Amino acid sequence: MSLTRNIDLLRRLPKLDGLRFAEFGRSADTSSPLQEVTSFGDNPGNLRMFSFVPAQLQKPRALVVVLHGCGQTAASYDLGAGWSTLAEHYGFALLMPEQQRANNGNTCFNWFSPEDTARDSGEARSVREMIAHMTETHRLDPRRIFITGLSAGGGMTSVMLATYPEVFAAGAVIAGLPYGIATNLREALDGMFHSPARPARELGDLVRRASNHRGPWPKMSVWHGSADRTVNPGNANEIVKQWLDLHDLPELPMAETNVDGYPRQAWWNKDGETLVESYAITEMAHGTPLGIADNDHRYGVEGAFLIEAGISSSYHIAKFFGLTGWIADAAKTAEAKPAAPSKPPLTSAPHLARSIRAAVAEEPAEPKREEVRGLDLGQIITRALTAAGLMK
Repeated sequence: MSLTRNIDLLRRLPKLDGLRFAEFGRSADTSSPLQEVTSFGDNPGNLRMFSFVPAQLQKPRALVVVLHGCGQTAASYDLGAGWSTLAEHYGFALLMPEQQRANNGNTCFNWFSPEDTARDSGEARSVREMIAHMTETHRLDPRRIFITGLSAGGGMTSVMLATYPEVFAAGAVIAGLPYGIATNLREALDGMFHSPARPARELGDLVRRASNHRGPWPKMSVWHGSADRTVNPGNANEIVKQWLDLHDLPELPMAETNVDGYPRQAWWNKDGETLVESYAITEMAHGTPLGIADNDHRYGVEGAFLIEAGISSSYHIAKFFGLTGWIADAAKTAEAKPAAPSKPPLTSAPHLARSIRAAVAEEPAEPKREEVRGLDLGQIITRALTAAGLMK
């Protein structure tokens, strides 16, 4: 398919698929736990803000920012990927920005538009303002802020990690693109469909030029279906190269394993902390992979660009972020359990208690009814006090 035909197809996408996506979004909106926040600061990108904060938050308090894909809403992607369920289960706050059709006809984040991808400008600035609002309002730890996104949301995840690297501890890109490879629609489509290879240093420099930050850099998790015909799987390799260069890591993976049947590559630092990882979801098309998590829970439901693949990407991403070691039920049990009483000062009281038990033991093991009725408790206590040396 020629680039001209691709551009024409993209322009017609809202007419072809808009109704289907809109219906999916509306059905999710009606039962969504997400709450809209209408006043959060500057909003040059004209985005909507949705959030979910469970009653119990793990400590230190963490935030995950989730960016939906084209044709989706915050609520529909949350329903599909299961992020609010994860947030409830593991006790972290959730921020889900939402694109508006006034900005993009197919509700894609404008990951390639210069006015939306520069620090302190456009959509990137709007998302940053939302994060600041969440952090202040809910007293979140600024060192535990994470971000992930699908497709165009994955491209905007790359934007946020590049333009505000000091804000994030880690990010995860699903079926997305590296930062800085496109500055207009033509370049964006070329990256999506062809993913031309670039030198790792060139890719790293695109990020280094996006801010004055010089490290340490956020950790990165990359996910992509090998049968993706919407965003070329080669983009996963380019994202990995970009972040390996930033972290000064070798191109060859340090480990190659299988997770839920899919190949995973990993790179770590001298302390053994994984800084970059990459999952190739073989034979999967464009979308977010869903499945049963390690804890036997299912997060999300199938839908547009939400694909049953036997692996829960949302869960594994939350695990990569370090958020799955806390469980709300366990926290409730710990809070409800009374504090252990402090040990009393050493006195003759323990000896007294033992003496009382011994005195009682001297009585017949199974006294007759009339003997029980005539039992002189005062005599038992007197005998115990005498044995304890407290009475002569």
